[in-house]
Amino acid sequence: MPGQASEAESLATASDISRDPSDLPGPLPRRAPTLVRIDLQAREVDGKLTDGAIFRYWTFDGKVPGPFLRVRIGDTVEVHLRNDPGSRMVHSVDLHAAWGYSGGATLTQAVPGAEKVFTFRALNPGLYLYHCGTPVISQHIANGMYGLILVEPPGGLPKVDREFYFMQGEIYTSGSSGSSGSLVSDLSKILQAQPDYFVFNGSVGSLLRHPLRARVDQKVRIYFGNAGPNFSSNLHALGAIFERIYEDGSVATPPMENSCSIFVPAGGAGFVEFTPKVPGKYPLVDHFFARQEKGLGGELLVTGPLDPSIIHEGKAR
Repeated sequence: MPGQASEAESLATASDISRDPSDLPGPLPRRAPTLVRIDLQAREVDGKLTDGAIFRYWTFDGKVPGPFLRVRIGDTVEVHLRNDPGSRMVHSVDLHAAWGYSGGATLTQAVPGAEKVFTFRALNPGLYLYHCGTPVISQHIANGMYGLILVEPPGGLPKVDREFYFMQGEIYTSGSSGSSGSLVSDLSKILQAQPDYFVFNGSVGSLLRHPLRARVDQKVRIYFGNAGPNFSSNLHALGAIFERIYEDGSVATPPMENSCSIFVPAGGAGFVEFTPKVPGKYPLVDHFFARQEKGLGGELLVTGPLDPSIIHEGKAR
């Protein structure tokens, strides 16, 4: 059938919109507060949701989540939001790290082809969500318009060997879970909180295609955000213990220690640090396990020597 051939071609050419979890800028050098320019582009793109389905995503810079933004407390941050001329919708950006004007959303309502600019000073250290702030806000978030911004404390964060960045979100489609073909968002499902998929980094299986990689005895830090828009998350790595947990993205209070998970509400963020002791595969899950059947899942792959004194099959030696 001609329509089927066209659909197959669309699937073959649709982009992988999922951001690799290792795609984030490194720690900032020690420096005085400075002027930092951030450029974001709102782009509406057709991307692979599953092996058989394409979804019309609304994105920052063509990926889900948007770029990881990194500034230092005291910095003056100049934000440029450009809405791609090919967009059909008005878009904006609300940074939870900014005071007033809805985090910049009321200053950046950009029609297709327009650019809006605003400036704020980073006054509070921590890890914060950013997202599109154009009504219906929940639809813009559910379609992929979200990311994280880290405001580093004066001396930066403690040194680690590997940093990763990923986010959880919900997808509400014009089909149903498992549908194939070209799909768009369903606002009625969003308003009734009936997602077809729960996903890491925008699509089903993204962190299996782009796993996190580390070695035994490397200190790992994971920045994690939950875009929602409707459900909380309980991130867990099977076989690992989060040795330091920065709840709500706070860097102003001592981290909690030694927990198997971090609870993050919709619109929230946090990060964890740990040093893998055993090589192998560590599944990444939301401990609300039913969501694994709706698309969630990922892996941390750890290489290096095995110390049988930590764990081994069989009786004690």
